[in-house]
Amino acid sequence: MGRSGQLPRIGPAGTPADDSGCPILHVDMDAFFASVEVRRRPELSGKAVIVGGIGPRGVVSSASYAARGHGVRSAMPMSRARQLCPQAVVLPPDLPHYVEISRGVMDVFRSVTPLVQPRSLDEAFLDVSGAVRLMGNPATIGQLVRSRVTERYGITCSVGVASTKFLAKLASTRCKPDGLLVVPRDGVLEFLHPLPIGALWGVGERTADRLGQLGMRTVRDVAHAPLTVLRGAVGRTVAAHLHELAWGREAGGVLPESVEKSIGADETFEVDVDDPRLIHRELLRLAERTAARLRAAGQLGRTVTVRIRFADFTTITRSRTAAVPTNAGQEIYSIVRQLYGALRLGRTPIRLVGVRVEGLSAAQGTPEQLALGSRESGWREADRAVDRAVTRFGAGVVRPAALVPPRPASRPVRGAAAGDLPS
Repeated sequence: MGRSGQLPRIGPAGTPADDSGCPILHVDMDAFFASVEVRRRPELSGKAVIVGGIGPRGVVSSASYAARGHGVRSAMPMSRARQLCPQAVVLPPDLPHYVEISRGVMDVFRSVTPLVQPRSLDEAFLDVSGAVRLMGNPATIGQLVRSRVTERYGITCSVGVASTKFLAKLASTRCKPDGLLVVPRDGVLEFLHPLPIGALWGVGERTADRLGQLGMRTVRDVAHAPLTVLRGAVGRTVAAHLHELAWGREAGGVLPESVEKSIGADETFEVDVDDPRLIHRELLRLAERTAARLRAAGQLGRTVTVRIRFADFTTITRSRTAAVPTNAGQEIYSIVRQLYGALRLGRTPIRLVGVRVEGLSAAQGTPEQLALGSRESGWREADRAVDRAVTRFGAGVVRPAALVPPRPASRPVRGAAAGDLPS
């Protein structure tokens, strides 16, 4: 659909898209993580770029369209992605930077309308019904959003314009990358009914198999199926939901109050780990990453959770609620190490560790209280200084000493052991 300067068309050739009655926009960033990395490294423009875990158990988080041309997809094992596209540049994710760019992109959306419902870091629904009088019709506003994102951040997005969130989401997917597509109110069924049943929200592989056994392959088939047949296949509630979507109907609009309920990070080890020092080091890194995400989102949290997955895939979680909300990495890590220590796991092999903070509240306007025994100037001030350094010089420029790889040395270093973790 590209930036031709013309509005997209649907229906008979030469018929302009009619966006009247289509106030819902779905804006989806194109290959977001990969695009942000290319923006930072212009020499990668046009090359196959993959962002994700670089170990044997790593998965693809994002792939440029050059990499997708070789069959690379998000959530694919990185080992498979390297086989499909051996010439790709593979980069580890820099989540704090992506969060920072996401906040700026969401601010662009909110400069158009306050009715913004983020779905993730790289996509959101907008209701522009209140902006039409000032900014023009919905498709024009969609073009404006695309231009502002590109001008300010050097990355592209695709926009679907429709009468419902479901249809707008389908439209943005159809016009990727760097496109805009309108689904007119009087062209909904023409657009929707030829699509495979997997296009319907709530139809996964198992549901598709059940419906397929009844001869349903397209959205049209679901729309015209008797409700009694749908209920027998997927149950009363799901049947009613799919029937409404198949006719282009959807209850509920854009919900700007939608906010994250928790923020966290986890890591799967390349091989199962039973060394407590390595596990503590990873927990520290995850606590720092979670804290950075909290600060980037302007949030504080009270309940800290540690998650452990063992070699046999058994998973346990332990939580503790702090007396004072925090977004300081060392304060979060202090709770995490206490939770982990209480498990007394010894040398039990571990596959995955995770850190999550819940009970979120806005940092702005929340009085800052000192925890019992805390100094007036400490970890929180240090974290703010780190954030300023990261903003100026990039992620990883400052980190806890325990996370700095030791330098090769020709003789042992006397004194404190390299990599000692803070207590």
